[in-house]
Amino acid sequence: MKNWWFVRGLKKGILTEESPKDIAEWSTEIEGKGDVVCPTNAIENEKWIKERCIFCRLCYPNYRPNLNPRIYTIKSINTFFKKSFYLYPIDSGTCGGCNLELKLISAPQYDMTRFGIFFTNTPRHADALVVMGILTEKMREVLEKAYDAMPEPKLVILLGTCAVSGGILGEKIPLDSVVEIPGCPPNPYTILEALREVKGK
Repeated sequence: MKNWWFVRGLKKGILTEESPKDIAEWSTEIEGKGDVVCPTNAIENEKWIKERCIFCRLCYPNYRPNLNPRIYTIKSINTFFKKSFYLYPIDSGTCGGCNLELKLISAPQYDMTRFGIFFTNTPRHADALVVMGILTEKMREVLEKAYDAMPEPKLVILLGTCAVSGGILGEKIPLDSVVEIPGCPPNPYTILEALREVKGK
């Protein structure tokens, strides 16, 4: 029973993909021309600012996605986590979209464990704190305690436009992050690719 997915895959000829064939286009890079009304000012002087975009589509059809899912930013790569990389996800005030997409990377289609990436239930065992959502007042102390409880070396990953820039609602997360993955919500492939990059693949 333990190897059910493996046996089923062999029988049906299904393999876990290195990268997915289909990506939701409205979570990819956006390009276009013309003046538009953007609620988060994500388009200025015809330039798309990925950190602010909530993919509301008010800029359509002047601006369209170009199917490039690599919209993350990585400030440094830490090969210390190359063999195993444990994530502690924390919701500081989301709508739930980022949580769902993050959870999907553990599904058989993406299978994050094949790359040595795992979830942990405690920040004391975590290598990276994955923060989702805007900073709500009651979560400020929780976030600080979780970060302080993590052993060194530790990373902060901001997931979703709300965490990166505050989105349409409020305040961004005030922690120095190594990885920023914008999107509302980000694509699971984008999340997985960014995590692999930061740990040195």
